[in-house]
Amino acid sequence: MNRAKLRKRKRMTIVLSALIMFGIALSLVLFAFEDNIVFFYGPSDIAAKKVTAGQNFRLGGLVTDGSVKKASDNVTVLFNVGDGVEDVQVSYKGILPDLFREGQGIVAQGKLNDDGIFVASEVLAKHDENYMPPEVVEAMKRAGTWQEEGEIGHDN
Repeated sequence: MNRAKLRKRKRMTIVLSALIMFGIALSLVLFAFEDNIVFFYGPSDIAAKKVTAGQNFRLGGLVTDGSVKKASDNVTVLFNVGDGVEDVQVSYKGILPDLFREGQGIVAQGKLNDDGIFVASEVLAKHDENYMPPEVVEAMKRAGTWQEEGEIGHDN
């Protein structure tokens, strides 16, 4: 073999090795992120069966008026989250944020159980009366129920 062919073969081996290493590294990064990626869904998305039971995700919407109740154990709180079209029942065991109340925009992280109840591991409430989480706004826009500030009737 002449020198030119040896050089080309050596370059090709280096390039292929680099591509294989890059592919392995990318696969490892994506595999590590798999457990940490949390998708956001609104109540209408859940009603459309876009979520399977046991899948970890975030649910956002407004706490439905008249839906907040304590369970018999006095630790679990049951309430509904809606987007103006659909409602999802939520079960949360723990202390709710100070700003949590009916008509309030929230984002909850957890899983849907086999009965269709969202079991929240974390509940986040908006931080002031003019703020609506962007995910909640987007979910309400997809559901066709988003109204500009001041039109919803829950601000005060």
